[in-house]
Amino acid sequence: MTSHLEQVPAIQDTTPESLELDVGGMTCAACATRVERKLNKLDGVYATVNLAIDRATVTGLGADRAGEAIRAVEQAGYTATMHDPADDTWTERAAQLRLSSLRRRLAVSALLAIPLCDLTILLALVPGWRFTGWQVLCVLLAVPIVTYCAAPFHRATWRGLQHGVLSMDTLVSMGALISFGWALYTLAVPSTHPGYWLGFGHTPAGADAIYLDVAAGMVTFQLGGRYFETRSRRRLADVSQALADLGVRTAVLVGADGARREVPSEQVRPGDLFLVAPGGRLVTDGVVESGTAGLDTSPMTGESAPVTAGPGDTVLGGTVDLDGELTVRATAAVAASRLAQMAQIAAEAQRRKSRVQRTADRITGYFVPTVIALAVLVGAGWWIFSGSADRALANGVAVLIIACPCALGLATPTALMVGIGRGSQLGVLIKGHDALEMSGKVDTVVWDKTGTITTGRMALTGTHLLDPERIGALDALRYAAALETASRHPIGRALVAAARAQAGRVLRATDVRARPGQGVVGVVDAAPAMIGNLMLLEAEGIRADGEVRNRIEAAAGAAASACVLAVDGVPVAVFELSDTIHPTAADAVATLQRLGLRSVLLTGDNPVAARRVAAAVGIDDVMAQVLPDQKAARIEELRASGRCVAMVGDGINDSAAVATADLGIALANGTDIAMKAADVIIVRDDLRTVVDAVRLSQRTFHTIRVNLGWAFGYNIIAIPVAAAGLLNPLIAAAAMAMSSVLVISNSMRLREFAPTRSSGLTERSVVSATTPDGEPTTAANAG
Repeated sequence: MTSHLEQVPAIQDTTPESLELDVGGMTCAACATRVERKLNKLDGVYATVNLAIDRATVTGLGADRAGEAIRAVEQAGYTATMHDPADDTWTERAAQLRLSSLRRRLAVSALLAIPLCDLTILLALVPGWRFTGWQVLCVLLAVPIVTYCAAPFHRATWRGLQHGVLSMDTLVSMGALISFGWALYTLAVPSTHPGYWLGFGHTPAGADAIYLDVAAGMVTFQLGGRYFETRSRRRLADVSQALADLGVRTAVLVGADGARREVPSEQVRPGDLFLVAPGGRLVTDGVVESGTAGLDTSPMTGESAPVTAGPGDTVLGGTVDLDGELTVRATAAVAASRLAQMAQIAAEAQRRKSRVQRTADRITGYFVPTVIALAVLVGAGWWIFSGSADRALANGVAVLIIACPCALGLATPTALMVGIGRGSQLGVLIKGHDALEMSGKVDTVVWDKTGTITTGRMALTGTHLLDPERIGALDALRYAAALETASRHPIGRALVAAARAQAGRVLRATDVRARPGQGVVGVVDAAPAMIGNLMLLEAEGIRADGEVRNRIEAAAGAAASACVLAVDGVPVAVFELSDTIHPTAADAVATLQRLGLRSVLLTGDNPVAARRVAAAVGIDDVMAQVLPDQKAARIEELRASGRCVAMVGDGINDSAAVATADLGIALANGTDIAMKAADVIIVRDDLRTVVDAVRLSQRTFHTIRVNLGWAFGYNIIAIPVAAAGLLNPLIAAAAMAMSSVLVISNSMRLREFAPTRSSGLTERSVVSATTPDGEPTTAANAG
């Protein structure tokens, strides 16, 4: 077993007592902040709220005081229940309910708003087309929009007012209700003035009901923005739950009398003995008591080559038993295993809030009450100085309408929607605001090695014949493949693939027996044969001379794995196998360097292998032999030094580091855990898409900033115009709609984003090797 696994420190449970609450009713980051502040007012409590999963984590409060936390959330205007770890679908159900509700309201609002806006504007401007009862019809069309469709805004406004909080929902609700109420008023009390000036004349008398289209358009636009924002937010995943889904559900315990019983994995305690069958996953960390097996440790350590575990070796939960039965004594409960530690780290990193959203919330906190106060002052001023209540109310409403933040509400979700859509076309999935926010500042890209820079697949890179006169290279490969045909081991699969590619056919073996942790023995072409490591040769009484040992040591020095083929009790060949470098890795690194971004290789593999891979793709900075939780710490060190870090990974062992980085990027061919921890997912099997992800994220965030700048600038300019009485409701409504159209149009420009591509790709292997004839052998020609 590799030595660094033996250095795994004992896990001590020093976490303060905490509990989790499922919080209902949150719609935006301001809601999460409100709940967080309310909880943090409790004595001795530190609380964080994760809006992505509608969950609050309250530290310093035991289960006996859970009622206090629930009451605090309810006092903030939301619902709360204790989180049930056994209920894996609460977050999914809550998100689905929100989305389905918004979808229904948006559909109703859009279907009614289109004919309503056409009627109100067209008939207001063309009196000859009016028909009896047209205004009543418009009112009937508007009622469902202002009541049912706008209900989320009304509820949020009422909840906020109860707690002395104003938000953009307040302006939307007030704007819709006042516009609708003013329209009803003008229908009931005909105006005495000739109508509103349009720039080319006045509206005909009786056309005041045009306010209805303002209410309808406002609600429809806001519902659209809220729906797309909620749908985007739903893609943020619960890493902790994903890790729990991956974990082993049951364990087979061995009693003192040797009896075996299957129990839920949560019942495994330190000191218990549990069995791991070939192909099974270790339920928790432990020490091997008996048995020998090859372990795939790549999910936990990042090492590409399998390692052999035997009695006395330390093993980690989450690793996969490849070929032998193991009896393991648990050293940690499942909840305290290294896998659970990584889940904790990733979950904590995911609680980071979006700075742009917090900034928008802070500005809105001042903007909304200022606008409401200004509207009241404008109305009062016009009433005092003009003496006309109609004029005063009209100008006050114009200020409120022109300031209604439709563009503010659409600035982020529309750019996010278009950016996500364009990214999907390019093989890039962007999951949230953090990805866009931090990408503009990224100056360092940290790459995982196994499965990212390299393919994670073993390939034959050298065949060294020990007795060329006895057996040729192709025959040696056929013998090896015959023994390994049924193997699940990566080395065995690589030999079979190489034989089929180079030798054209695979011989048939009989009496095949696997020797866990050592290799395979059998009979090929009537001759006893075996393939494996030095332990297998010694077990079979075969002497390994100096040349065999030198070849094995040379392979180890070149960061390759070696196995020996023996026929009739005589070693005849040594095969070298290694991981292969992804064909697009070098171009991706070079392109990032041209963009001014530094690349770092971070891996759990040994320094020799790490440096060889880094040199092959052009990376100068290497961090090798780093355990999973140490990976997150290394990312934090880079951030602490002033670097803005993007982490690219694919495995479970990368999930904590991916979540800790300023920008987490995962490969879709990796584990579900890494993808759910990431801000960006690369779907295409092309590492140059990482460059596209960074550039597209930068472009999308730039678009959001432009949208927000326009939205705020529009209000700053338009509000004084409306306050001066120079903006009638028709123009105010048109300007409000135009601001939203401009924001959407600017966001749509993201569809023109073009990917960066390089050329000159070749597939390379991690190590250089030669054939018996001295010709270079790469992963491509070695199968």
